[in-house]
Amino acid sequence: MSKPLTDHEKRKQISVRGIAGLGDVAEIKKSFNRHLHFTLVKDRNVATPRDYYFALAHTVRDHLVGRWIRTQQYYYEKDPKRIHYLSLEFYMGRTLQNTMINLGLQNACDEAIYQLGLDLEELEDIEEDAGLGNGGLGRLAACFLDSMASLGLAAYGYGIRYEFGIFNQKITNGWQVEEADDWLRYGNPWEKARPEYMLPVHFYGRVEHTNEGPKWVDTQVVLAMPYDTPVPGYKNNTVNTMRLWSAKAPNDFNLQEFNVGDYIQAVLDRNLAENISRVLYPNDNFFEGKELRLKQEYFVVAATLQDIMRRFKSSKFGCRDPVRTSFEAFPEKVAIQLNDTHPALAIPELMRNLLDIEQLDWEKAWEITTKTCAYTNHTVLPEALERWPIYMFEKLLPRHLQIIYEINQRHLDRVAALYPGDSDRLRRMSLIEEGNPKRINMAHLCVVGSHAVNGVARIHSDIVKTTVFKDFCDIEPEKFQNKTNGITPRRWLVLCNPGLADIIAEKIGEEFLTDLFQLRKLLDFVNDEMFIRDVAKVKQENKLKFAAYLESEYKVKINPESIFDIQVKRIHEYKRQLLNCLHVITLYNRIKKEPNKKFVPRTVMIGGKAAPGYHMAKMIIKLFTSVGEVVNHDPVVGDRLKVIFLENYRVSLAEKVIPAADLSEQISTAGTEASGTGNMKFMLNGALTIGTMDGANVEMAEEAGEEHLFIFGMRVEDVEAMDKAGYNASEYYERLPELKQVIDQISAGFFSPKEPELFKDIVNMLMNHDRFKVFADYEAYISCQEKVNELYRNPKEWTRKVIRNIAASGKFSSDRTIAEYAREIWGVEPSDHKHNISHKNISFNAKAA
Repeated sequence: MSKPLTDHEKRKQISVRGIAGLGDVAEIKKSFNRHLHFTLVKDRNVATPRDYYFALAHTVRDHLVGRWIRTQQYYYEKDPKRIHYLSLEFYMGRTLQNTMINLGLQNACDEAIYQLGLDLEELEDIEEDAGLGNGGLGRLAACFLDSMASLGLAAYGYGIRYEFGIFNQKITNGWQVEEADDWLRYGNPWEKARPEYMLPVHFYGRVEHTNEGPKWVDTQVVLAMPYDTPVPGYKNNTVNTMRLWSAKAPNDFNLQEFNVGDYIQAVLDRNLAENISRVLYPNDNFFEGKELRLKQEYFVVAATLQDIMRRFKSSKFGCRDPVRTSFEAFPEKVAIQLNDTHPALAIPELMRNLLDIEQLDWEKAWEITTKTCAYTNHTVLPEALERWPIYMFEKLLPRHLQIIYEINQRHLDRVAALYPGDSDRLRRMSLIEEGNPKRINMAHLCVVGSHAVNGVARIHSDIVKTTVFKDFCDIEPEKFQNKTNGITPRRWLVLCNPGLADIIAEKIGEEFLTDLFQLRKLLDFVNDEMFIRDVAKVKQENKLKFAAYLESEYKVKINPESIFDIQVKRIHEYKRQLLNCLHVITLYNRIKKEPNKKFVPRTVMIGGKAAPGYHMAKMIIKLFTSVGEVVNHDPVVGDRLKVIFLENYRVSLAEKVIPAADLSEQISTAGTEASGTGNMKFMLNGALTIGTMDGANVEMAEEAGEEHLFIFGMRVEDVEAMDKAGYNASEYYERLPELKQVIDQISAGFFSPKEPELFKDIVNMLMNHDRFKVFADYEAYISCQEKVNELYRNPKEWTRKVIRNIAASGKFSSDRTIAEYAREIWGVEPSDHKHNISHKNISFNAKAA
């Protein structure tokens, strides 16, 4: 085997990250020094590492600007159908490295920074994560933006520029403590404020009936200030825009209501308006019904629709004179995709604009609205579905409530005509749920007001059609589709695992980066001894690197020869981190029982955040950290078993841990995980999956062959049968001695000697009201984990399975997902057009928006 390259030789080699041309290197150095001097007003004597990061960020951004302007001019010239992706979350992570990769600049920047005596990796690590998301939903939106740009679609991401993103998680004495994520405190070099496109958003007020129809009057106004972030496609010179709205108080905010003596208080009260974009709600998968959250949802929708309509009407970007006065062509020129129900108010808001402002009649407005909007469902958990109280709408959005009532009346009239006398069906299908208080079912609003409804994995889409929206599917089956989620291979392979990307490119070329199905060609190398060794070597290097990171960050030493067994995702009962925890305790008990027995060493890592108000999730973290305290300090165990909680899991930590994983834990109760995308990231990066037949695991097993994953446990039909028959946890507790021992230890305070009762809520839940049936899958899970150990003892066979999994992961590119949305929902074709960005082609007179 060839000896490993030195760092500098690695910098010189040709790789998928772009060739470092001498001219590029010189230009980057010059630009870097210019920005340090003119933008940051520093010299090398006083510059800090953060200054160097900003200088490099501005240098790379300079390479985006021409492409960004040219892209927008091209869209203006060609006037294609535009896609508007509305999401309350965009979990972008860091921007610098991703931008360098997509522009083909990484090696040139690496060389330039090296020549300047700095370290590129150190500068990349200074960047704050843009944590504007909770987990999978927001990260999916970020991957989709990357794919839309890489496929040349005229697409815009619309969301909120939260001042504080998802909280930073600190673990103190084993408990999660939340700290504010002040990600903007040092500034953000990637965004551009666009005050010229600031828009008013109205709240409260009343509805006045005039000769021209209803008018929403006496409202309170908040201004929406757009901030644009460039989204570069992969090496195609396309740069799309993510536009995030920030709330600003108008200049006259409340002043008219105050006398001179209250002037100071009036200025201080401006904060109330600006609170709308202050913080991301971290309570994912649990609907809370907070008024501020409803304000956020309307704020993003109202600003976005004004922006979309302005762009649709305008003959020239930035020109205020409308030339398009007819809205006939609106659905041919505009697609609006609703990422879950959070932006559902786009439907009544578009209706309000068309009815009250554009003066269209109801039938025409409704036809335009339904042809324009499409809805993606992300969850089947009933507690996650949004149901807003009517009284909140009456106060906050009175005109929208009237429109929703009218939508509902017409919808129910249609259902009643199809099913005369079926009052139960009318109740089930109504947008308004009776009760105290009455509520609006936002998912029903989305289904009725959209021309397409999709789930995010085949099994999830089937559940959506047969249970969640069965009544709607009976009436309009053609409306329901599946779009299995995907991930961008640029971030989740080239960026996070360059070693693996390079050895793949050596075997099959670089086309896989824009056509991930090319990975199928790796099946030719399943028995290639050199390739097997190369894949194993890259994995071992990644493990050593991550072990070094853990030692420096967490002060823990781990055995790099052990199985890196990883479960990283939001902490939630349905994701069953508890099942993983029971396995860890079982392993611990086995080592203690037979300390001299040969044992496959294992490092179990769990990472993820618990919603601040979710007591059980926080207890799960405390249990896991408490188990770690006992296991990691037991001399009998040594380095055969280590238990680590990865604090503050986020995109940039995922990029470090996923390439180092041997085993990916995807163990939700069958029928509860809509899709998952972490499972795909692990698969692409050479981890084997232990999982249930849930979400996208089903399709992963189909692509790779079920025998190449570690599949265990109940299937959806088994869970349904158990729901009917009744689930009795104590039956498993009595029958399985190892399980009984584990539960008794937790119950007796073995892991919490100072507070023996600490985990009684967990034990009580597992024994008496566990909706997710942890005990029912315990036995199958433990025996499946034994198969993992067995295979890990045979490194060559293990790596062969790894290669098969990587080869089978082509389906799970977000490029494939977005191409399906484009053709089957939005009615547009992906384009391989590559913009010419020489300065001669850029008109400096044209305005872009």
